[in-house]
Amino acid sequence: MTGLELIPLIVSSAATTVAAANALYLGTAALLYGGIAAGLGFVSKALTPKPSVPKPEDGTYNLKQSVPSLPIVLGRVKKAGDYVFLEESGGTAYHIIVTAGHRIQGFVQHYLHDEAIDLDSSGVVISPAHFNDDSRPYVRIDTRLGLNHETAYSDVISEFPSIWTTNHRGDGLASMRMYCGTAESKKYLDVYPNQMPEHSAVIDGMLLYDPRTETTAYSRNIALMRLWHMTSPYGGKLSLADMYLPDWVNAANVGDQLVTNRSGGTERRYYGGMWFRANSDPVEVGRTLDQAAELVLYERADGKIGVHAGEYVAPTKLFDRSNIISFGLNANVDPSTSVLAVRGRFTDPSDLYNTNDAAIYGNPYVGEDTERTSTVDNVAVQSHNHMQRMQKLAYIRRNAPRVSITAHYDLDNDPSYDRFVRIQYSPKLSDAIVEITSKVTISLRDMTVTFSGIVVSADLYDFNAATEEGAPGSSIVIIPHAGAPIPTGFSVVIQQEVVSGGSTAAYALASWNHISDSLTYEFEWEKTSGSTGPQSVVSTAPNDQVRSSYLADGTQYKFRLRAWGGGSSSDWTAYQTFTATADTTPPGVVTGASVTGGVGQGTFNWTAPNSANYVGARLYTNTTNTFSGATLVATEYGSPSSADSRVVTGLTAGTKYGFVVAINGSGVAASAVATGSFVVT
Repeated sequence: MTGLELIPLIVSSAATTVAAANALYLGTAALLYGGIAAGLGFVSKALTPKPSVPKPEDGTYNLKQSVPSLPIVLGRVKKAGDYVFLEESGGTAYHIIVTAGHRIQGFVQHYLHDEAIDLDSSGVVISPAHFNDDSRPYVRIDTRLGLNHETAYSDVISEFPSIWTTNHRGDGLASMRMYCGTAESKKYLDVYPNQMPEHSAVIDGMLLYDPRTETTAYSRNIALMRLWHMTSPYGGKLSLADMYLPDWVNAANVGDQLVTNRSGGTERRYYGGMWFRANSDPVEVGRTLDQAAELVLYERADGKIGVHAGEYVAPTKLFDRSNIISFGLNANVDPSTSVLAVRGRFTDPSDLYNTNDAAIYGNPYVGEDTERTSTVDNVAVQSHNHMQRMQKLAYIRRNAPRVSITAHYDLDNDPSYDRFVRIQYSPKLSDAIVEITSKVTISLRDMTVTFSGIVVSADLYDFNAATEEGAPGSSIVIIPHAGAPIPTGFSVVIQQEVVSGGSTAAYALASWNHISDSLTYEFEWEKTSGSTGPQSVVSTAPNDQVRSSYLADGTQYKFRLRAWGGGSSSDWTAYQTFTATADTTPPGVVTGASVTGGVGQGTFNWTAPNSANYVGARLYTNTTNTFSGATLVATEYGSPSSADSRVVTGLTAGTKYGFVVAINGSGVAASAVATGSFVVT
């Protein structure tokens, strides 16, 4: 895509002596619109091509390669990193990943496969909960900021002393150490639903020099990023002494200005962030920053690099018929060069720092079927309002009339250090403001000055967010992994069946609400006391019930259920408690029940019923002749149709009433038979 809206502008001094040497790092529109475009084109072709600036999505995955180029982080970004270590010991994988090749301000938020995670004070991942299954910490993260003298990761040294020592500090490298414990096969996809975690993080990056305070600190001001880039070995390779700092101070101040967005809140005018690699094309990096902050770099007569901030400055130079030698005007009404609308793409922090489309500025279909749009695509822009302001400027500049001027030169009308000049050339232009878009050429032989530009208004940078910003597109909502659904309608019924020999045995039959034919269910049971551990069985899809194995007769059990799908399980349901009963038929009642009192005791006598399922009798006492509220004092086992007795001791003195209850092997009771009163002395 070409056009004024996509290219940072330049005003260059005629006194430049090293323009060809510096233009590669200025990232300016003079390469396309100036007279030296062809010459510098041949120079650039002679250089080795550089990798382009990475898109935000390029930082989604951690890079594994032999010697990666150092990543540089400006402002706040979300990115993965470059592996420098990956080994396993005792079932635990140790990852060391470099996220930035320099000192950073800090890690803001860690992600594992785009799931935001929370760490405790020791670095253990405590949320989402699946990384901490059954309170076992499977993942732990530690970080280094990239200080000049860093500290090696001690746990890695302990596990791999032969290949990682205290000398492996990573000085000047911001890094992250993550260990991941192995989960048992049954729980693996519950703990790691996306397989081995892929780490990324939101990072506050480079500490930048601020000429306003003469200090170095973290900042998201794009003008300060560009100043750093011009003086870094990855950009202009200049020094601060080569920069005209008053201009840079003004550009930083403009970047810090507050603007109102569509929600009524405020944000900084030119704030953003990006990351690139040390071997990325410095021209493209510079062009990205210049475009994002509306910066125009130029070289002064003293050889220093100045900058025009992204603001309107009232012109101080006037060109009229008295000094204009040649005047050209292009009204720019050709559909091939003008546009009906401008689209925008920016890095959206609300969408995990992915590239998103901004609202369209203008109307791409006005009275015609052919869409005429251009696109502003800038990875350093991290605000919808910021991108909309850039789109408006791009729309104005793309459709603006264009002029070319040759005028008599003198020091009073030298526009070399100006971005805006005033033109009075009636009737073609009457008191017009022109933004210079080309190199200013001064001929000392002819004493002329030549430049070209576009006609703009004094309100070029005005922006009413309430009416002009528009609504951004919807972001993709990431649905967190939920695993299999917890079973609903879970119920347990104790049932009986005849086994070999004609006896009966009890088992539990579980059922639940049907959700999907693809789900299976694990049914678990365990004795409530004296347990030897839980037992379980898995259903066969698409059945909605499953039975246990045979249960111990008369024993109390607790039961629960969970679903399985896609290799992972749901949470368990709450326990349900039941007693296993193989024989639900009570025996007959006892006969001849009586009690004889004594000193602190009573002697119970009865005759067992003629019932094949009789196994014994429960003996009760009460202070009244009612079974309700009676106390069980003993259980005596015996045979059907036989006389039986039992001495119960430890009774308190007084008149008592006894009751004898026959039971079967499952503990199912017959009706109580009263013995009458007896006296305990």
